[in-house]
Amino acid sequence: MQRNFVSTLNENFFWDVDINTLDDIKNQRLIIERVLSSGDLNDVKRLFKYFGKETIKQEVVKAGFIDKKTLNWLSFYFGIPKQEFKCYSKTRSTQVHWNF
Repeated sequence: MQRNFVSTLNENFFWDVDINTLDDIKNQRLIIERVLSSGDLNDVKRLFKYFGKETIKQEVVKAGFIDKKTLNWLSFYFGIPKQEFKCYSKTRSTQVHWNF
């Protein structure tokens, strides 16, 4: 497995991280999480080809945040109840619009 997968991805997936410091193995959960949430079908296909179904399955259940739509798909695809995903019980704080 070559360690340059992250360099082939859209840098916008990692807007809050220096993409040059990411390691495909050490940061695989972050990479998987971002591609599944922000990538298109081609990105997701490449992700599965690179990491493999089992690695992705192991990492997504431990992910801190996955949007609801992606979570539903992952739950169906892997046959894992949504309640078994770490992100299912965690919710982001509700964002309130500013009153001007």
